[in-house]
Amino acid sequence: MTVPRVVLVGPMGVGKSTVGALVAERLGCAYRDTDDDIVTAEGRTIADIFVDEGEPVFRAIEKRAVHTALAEHDGVLALGGGAILDADTRALLAGHRVVYLSMEVDEAVKRTGLNAARPLLAVNPRRQWRELMEARRHLYTEVARAVVATDGRGPEEVAQAVLDALELKEA
Repeated sequence: MTVPRVVLVGPMGVGKSTVGALVAERLGCAYRDTDDDIVTAEGRTIADIFVDEGEPVFRAIEKRAVHTALAEHDGVLALGGGAILDADTRALLAGHRVVYLSMEVDEAVKRTGLNAARPLLAVNPRRQWRELMEARRHLYTEVARAVVATDGRGPEEVAQAVLDALELKEA
């Protein structure tokens, strides 16, 4: 059985995709994002799945994608922001090198603008982001071996902090 070298979790817009690709490059391994897997498999955007099918259907699709990626991928893996909501997924993450990339609401505003293009932030995005984080922060922390704050840091610096937190050496 293969296992990812690093699994990144955190809220939407925190930089999991950008940082994940950098970490993979530095480790000399492949990068994979379960959101990309879902879009490829479903042939439509995540926002479209939310609108057309609803969040419960999306979460079921996401759960399958995460479980598949955890079993197949041996590089750096980034999970969607809500993947940790599923108890089975959290249990599967036990024993993996999971890093929670964190950020505060002010940083989220800078990075994403908290715009309505994100399906879970369609109405009053700032308040909804705070509520999402209140509901999820403890779950991110629960599954993480390390927490790396991304506020005020560039992707290169965050990638290095991930490697340092897990004591991984570059290839």
